[in-house]
Amino acid sequence: MPTGKVKFYDSTKGFGFIHTDEGHEVHLPASALPEGVTEVRAGTRLEFGVAEGRRGPQALSARILSDGPSVVRATRRKPQDMAVVVEDLIKWMDMASNSLRKGKYPQKAQAEKIAMALRKVADELEA
Repeated sequence: MPTGKVKFYDSTKGFGFIHTDEGHEVHLPASALPEGVTEVRAGTRLEFGVAEGRRGPQALSARILSDGPSVVRATRRKPQDMAVVVEDLIKWMDMASNSLRKGKYPQKAQAEKIAMALRKVADELEA
C-alpha cells in the first residue's frame, strides 16, 4: 500500500490532499479516514489504498501511521510553569465554589478571567 503525508485537510469541506512518498498528489476525502477520525493535521503520515476517481487518484481506507507535528505542543509552556498556572486556577475555582455555595455567582469580571484561564489551560494540556 502506498504511504504519504497529508499536505492539507479541511474538515469543514471534508477533503484534503496527500503528498505520496513517490511524489504524487492524491485526493483525501473524509470517507477515506479511519472510523471516528474527523480531522487530520498537515504532516500526518498515512497508509492508504488508491483508486482512480473523477478528478484523478483518490485515497481509500487510509490508516494513520503517525500524527503530524503540533505547533501548539512545540510552543507550550514548560511543565513547571504550567504547575503554577494550574495552582492559581485551582485557587480561583475554590473562590468561585465558595461563592456558589453562598448562593451567588462570581462577579462578571472574575467569571470571565476564570473562563479564559480554563480555556487556555485546557488548550495547553490537550496539545
